[in-house]
Amino acid sequence: MAMLWKFMRVAKYSKTALSQEVKVRGTPVYSRHSSSRSVPSDFAANTPSSNIVELLGKAYPQDDYSNVTEKILSKVGKNLHNKKHHPLWLIKEQVKDHFYKQYIGRFGTPLFSVYDGLSPVVTVQQNFDSLLIPQGHASRKKEDNYYLNRDHMLRAHTSAHQWDLIHSGLDAFLAVGDVYRRDTIDNTHYPVFHQMEGVRLFSCHELFCSVKDGEDFQLFEQGHRTAHKQESHTMEAVRLVEFNLKQVLTKLMTHIFGDGLQVRWVDCYFPFTHPSFEMEINFQGEWLEVLGCGVMEQQLVNSAGAQDKIGWAFGLGLERLAMILYDIPDIRLFWSEDERFLKQFIVPHICQKIKFQPLSKYPPLINDISFWLPSETYSKNDFYDLARTIGGDLIEKVVLLDEFTHPKNRTSLEDSLEESLQLKEEGDDLGPSSMAHNEFLALSSSRREGVAEQHLLQHV
Repeated sequence: MAMLWKFMRVAKYSKTALSQEVKVRGTPVYSRHSSSRSVPSDFAANTPSSNIVELLGKAYPQDDYSNVTEKILSKVGKNLHNKKHHPLWLIKEQVKDHFYKQYIGRFGTPLFSVYDGLSPVVTVQQNFDSLLIPQGHASRKKEDNYYLNRDHMLRAHTSAHQWDLIHSGLDAFLAVGDVYRRDTIDNTHYPVFHQMEGVRLFSCHELFCSVKDGEDFQLFEQGHRTAHKQESHTMEAVRLVEFNLKQVLTKLMTHIFGDGLQVRWVDCYFPFTHPSFEMEINFQGEWLEVLGCGVMEQQLVNSAGAQDKIGWAFGLGLERLAMILYDIPDIRLFWSEDERFLKQFIVPHICQKIKFQPLSKYPPLINDISFWLPSETYSKNDFYDLARTIGGDLIEKVVLLDEFTHPKNRTSLEDSLEESLQLKEEGDDLGPSSMAHNEFLALSSSRREGVAEQHLLQHV
């Protein structure tokens, strides 16, 4: 069998914006706004050598789908979005404050309920099936999610709570929490981040009460699905729901980023909404995508017991908004406990303007490594998890530079690699990165003599 090697670059391994003094262990915090008690991370997970994972007071038997690392389990229960004066808490509080003040119910109380303490452990049914995500959909892959076992996982989105909250009788709510996805390593991606989900349902009276002759309009019909509506929705209902959704979100982003904000809407696809949109804002001369949204699939709403209502939903990333608003350059910083970072966000008012000040001026360190792949079932996210487990948050970025299959028959890729080796032998100055690359190629070519593995360990 042909063997594959990959040449990875681990960039900015230390002394970046996160100095060596930075601690990345969380502190348990309990927020008075949480809908349920947060679990301190120090007691959140226990992973003994047996085939059981204990998490949040429950035991989960492991199976062939289990792929959650101890590094990831250590993040469960930290609840950065509930830690007072944390930048993610500031964003959450700004959004919550806006919804509380803008949308009032019949009895003078806030229309939207807020849930920011829901357990991140959900069933596969909650995370995928309840949202109408097909069995073979790419988002279900083990390579992209953290499974406790075949039946339970760490939620990949706060949408996993949509069905349950609607089924409980809620018409308007915000759900906030940590979500988990296996992903690449760079300054904008992290395997744990925080989302906010918003849902609003309307009865026929609520939707049309402010429309002239609104009593003549209906929510539902037996029609055909088009690019603009679902088969069960009337065009009048969809237009009003879509208008309300975009108006609500435009007001929200204007509240966060200021008046005069330019907004545009891009058509897209989500399994649980139709029509669906991505919202982009023009911030400091650059168009940035900030959230996804759409008219909820009626099949989802019906299955949750709200057959007489129509609604919209949106989902946004707290880190995304905080990085834009506060000019935070690296997503790892949200996990820092360095006082130089945290003190910048201790402000008297949640809407106060803040511009992040960098912590370190040290240049990055770059390490080039190469390795043979263990098996054909290898995924690039397996290496990212390994790098995070060993290097922690000191690793800023990992880049795949090249890959090579050890052949039984020659390939064009091998020819190009031999050309690089020839350049090295002729004494050309290829720079440090290229020299490290070529050094490994020479070693890998002698692996059949049994010396490559030993030299590779020395090189790494």
